[in-house]
Amino acid sequence: MASKLKVGVLGATGMVGQRFVSLLANHPWFELTTVAASPASAGKSYAEAVSGRWTLAGGVPANAASLTVKDASDIAGVADSVDFVFCAVDMPRDVTAKLEEDYARRETPLVSNNSAHRWTPDVPMVIPEINDAHNGVIDAQRRRLGTKRGFIAVKPNCSIQSYVPAIHPLKHFGPTRLAVCTYQAISGAGKTFESWPEMADNVIPFIKGEEEKSEQEPLKIWGQVVNGRIVTATSPAITAQCIRVPVSDGHLAAVFVAFEKKPSREEILAAWRSYAGKPQTLKLPSAPSPFLTYFEEENRPQTKLDRDAGNGQGISIGRLRPDAVFDWRFVALSHNTVRGAAGGAVLTAELLKAEGYLAAK
Repeated sequence: MASKLKVGVLGATGMVGQRFVSLLANHPWFELTTVAASPASAGKSYAEAVSGRWTLAGGVPANAASLTVKDASDIAGVADSVDFVFCAVDMPRDVTAKLEEDYARRETPLVSNNSAHRWTPDVPMVIPEINDAHNGVIDAQRRRLGTKRGFIAVKPNCSIQSYVPAIHPLKHFGPTRLAVCTYQAISGAGKTFESWPEMADNVIPFIKGEEEKSEQEPLKIWGQVVNGRIVTATSPAITAQCIRVPVSDGHLAAVFVAFEKKPSREEILAAWRSYAGKPQTLKLPSAPSPFLTYFEEENRPQTKLDRDAGNGQGISIGRLRPDAVFDWRFVALSHNTVRGAAGGAVLTAELLKAEGYLAAK
């Protein structure tokens, strides 16, 4: 690649923002040139702004440490210095929605980890291996916004990133009902054990808004683009429970599924083992290969052992067995701050660049 695209991170000082900064440190296509956060951090060096609250191993990347933090609400000051931005701000939903649209209208594409525009009909919400065709709605979004290059793309909630990829290769068998219970890491709440000691030796059976997202967002992923809008799928019916558990990273899902045409065990395993999406075909820098890994061991996948599969971008599956109420049950695992957050957004940006939606200004 002749030259890298210049990229900024909004909300760069938070946990997901830190993960963006870490993933971009040596990226072959993107160069981190701008970090932005709240007015309280603006004007400080990035190293100073995250001092005492850096959560990742290895310390602050050298290429980011000396960057001066900008105010994320200074649209012109940030947008005019980059080719596109990632967004991980921690603001009220309506404020985030306006901020993201303001960047797009400033002709600066924005790839968001936030939920503010997940249900905007002309905003693609993408798991790159599954619904890359939804990126085609960007043309309609640009017409609505009155932009030539600016747009918003989002990634879905971290809670669905383990089981939706496992169900998708089985869609031709007609899944009709899906029950899932997710066991979610504390980093999904932006916490560590040091900042949330109450989670040690504890389980909390409630995560605000998570069950609704887990039941509804897969249906947008499996929807269709019709006349410049994404029309949500009507099946399968999904019911979910989401539970916070005392692990640092990794969301594990226990999944129960019924089909119109019940597949055999061999058919399910073959579908998982052979499945690859557009990121694998294009050999995108962050694409895991394989995308899905099935473990034959009865005690795998395990969160601590397997969350980093594919550098945190892969999905691990195990314990496929018949179910007395549904047809089949299994467990699936994803890394919630890599695949489920910043890493999924970086992979989405790689796909958008490969498809021509992201380019230098």
